[in-house]
Amino acid sequence: MWDSLLCLFPSLLLFLVAVLLHWSPVRVLLERSLRWATWILWRAACWVLELPTPMRGERNDGLSDADNAQPRLVCKPTALAHHLLLHCHTLRRPLLAAWPQGDPHLQTLSSLLWPVEDTAGGKVHFTRDHLLLSDGGIVALDWAVGLKEEPLLGAKCEQHPGACRGVGCRSSPPILLFIPNCLGVVTPHLQRLCSLALHQGFYPVVFHRRGQGSCPLTTPRFQEFGDPQDLVQAVAYLRSRHPNTTLLAVSEGSGSGLLLSYLGECGSSSYLTAAACISPVLHGQLWFEMQLPSLYHWGALFYRKLQISRYANALSSLMDVGQLLGCRSLRGVEERMFCGTTKSATGEDRGPAEAAQDWEAYWERNEPLRDADEVAVPVLCLSSADDPLVPPASSLPTSLFRNSPYFLLALTTSGGHCGFAQAGKSTTSWSHEAVLEYFRVVSDFLKREERRKRSRAQGQEVGRQAQGSRPGNVAARERRRKAVLAVRRERHLTHQPAQSELTEDLFNWNRSYTR
Repeated sequence: MWDSLLCLFPSLLLFLVAVLLHWSPVRVLLERSLRWATWILWRAACWVLELPTPMRGERNDGLSDADNAQPRLVCKPTALAHHLLLHCHTLRRPLLAAWPQGDPHLQTLSSLLWPVEDTAGGKVHFTRDHLLLSDGGIVALDWAVGLKEEPLLGAKCEQHPGACRGVGCRSSPPILLFIPNCLGVVTPHLQRLCSLALHQGFYPVVFHRRGQGSCPLTTPRFQEFGDPQDLVQAVAYLRSRHPNTTLLAVSEGSGSGLLLSYLGECGSSSYLTAAACISPVLHGQLWFEMQLPSLYHWGALFYRKLQISRYANALSSLMDVGQLLGCRSLRGVEERMFCGTTKSATGEDRGPAEAAQDWEAYWERNEPLRDADEVAVPVLCLSSADDPLVPPASSLPTSLFRNSPYFLLALTTSGGHCGFAQAGKSTTSWSHEAVLEYFRVVSDFLKREERRKRSRAQGQEVGRQAQGSRPGNVAARERRRKAVLAVRRERHLTHQPAQSELTEDLFNWNRSYTR
């Protein structure tokens, strides 16, 4: 008898477990226990990897749990900001994932390392153009020509505009310029955004700095962190090649240093209609001087040294490559490469005081926001309070976003670095949907304001013509007609795009020339 009971005991135990699992309180208790056990194991792994581990539910930016449902929007109350709040639904109500999918480190590592082939969008195929610069340097433009299942989509739009009639596609699709991080890495996050942009009718093109992204280095120097001269020539090339197409730009991570420098350097003469920065680095010097988590720091430093070692022979004529490869921080590499701190004019090593002066002077000409008051196109910045790769949210220049009519900030409580995973969506990032919808809403707003101003100008012209129909005003009317023709002829020759300047309640499309 006891033998029979012992034989039936495993089956009875499994039956009892199955019954208990169907009981709702037991199932909920078991799920909570598993989540807590997983959370403890993850904290232990972060401790071993020296990664910061905020407590579950902790808010690093001072926002309460009630504010977690929507991002904190920081901007000046303008007509454009009001229009975005009304029509950009993705920006107002993000459904960001909770832990564990919403863990900042898991999101960051996923955006940097997760294979694109495993996503629904598929891998993007690119074709490359090399652009010869005025100083003999070369930069690359990678045009997205199609997806794995839809080859040559972008090429059809460019070569046969009339044949492009797919869903979300238009005869002259807007060009979306992608600027990778300062290391030049085209991350899976950037490729997924390219894939979604192609699906929605944009024409993506990725900008590669000299010596990055397999672009040859023909001059013995790399591009400084915030030097926009190469990008200025690349954007001018895009305008000359597509004169009637809307130009947009989006940066990833530290690539915002280049994009914001370009917008500030060009001012109202920029060819871009709008721009966006995902997980931007707004303070370049602070970013290089902060202590990154070891896992990310050594990975970025190793990749940077690989780039330098590839062109060691060319760079050795201007700098000590051995000392560069021996640096143990990104700041050390940047300082020795661009600040001239290796040797002085007499051939002796520079002192700490001279090195510090060179470092400060370097950032006076390379800080992303050094010319922020000159920016004359709308710029959306998407940031996360738990981003492990940028300075804390308390260092964000919120006064700039509150006072400038062109800067808008959406600050979320979670999202990691270029992560922003959505609940129930494993392949689509909230930042991708928000940026693309932002570009559409801004373009529609600017077109509407342009039509409104044109109709107002026509009404004023009709009034002037009615007054000028009197005999005494014939000469004055002729002078005004000649002045209008001269202005139109000048605009036709210069090919300047429509530019905007915010007034009290309306965009004024006669932007003052600032550069």
